[in-house]
Amino acid sequence: MVTLLIVIHVIVCLFLIVIVLLQHGKGADVGATFGGSSQTLFGTEGPLPLLNKITTFAAIIFMLTSVTLAYFSSSTSTGSVMNELKKKQSVEVEKTVEPKEAVIPAPADKPEETKAK
Repeated sequence: MVTLLIVIHVIVCLFLIVIVLLQHGKGADVGATFGGSSQTLFGTEGPLPLLNKITTFAAIIFMLTSVTLAYFSSSTSTGSVMNELKKKQSVEVEKTVEPKEAVIPAPADKPEETKAK
């Protein structure tokens, strides 16, 4: 299910990028690229209503897949990275806290020269 949503999400994302790039700016016509006017290519109203509807539809699907993937991601979460970090720190603390036998060296005898003074 999640894999299918990811595939749909990526396809819609790429389609949305392409459809936005196809839309013309001020003074530019998509139909002029093909040698005709934009009214003959997309009808009497031109490309604006058709491309707006396609963009709106693609944007709605993109948002729905985004929200759905976010929901699945949050609901299937089993833990946090911080929980693992706390476990590792507690193990390290236990290792360092273990008491070890303290070896205290016996005091060294003073050398003969210092005894003469």
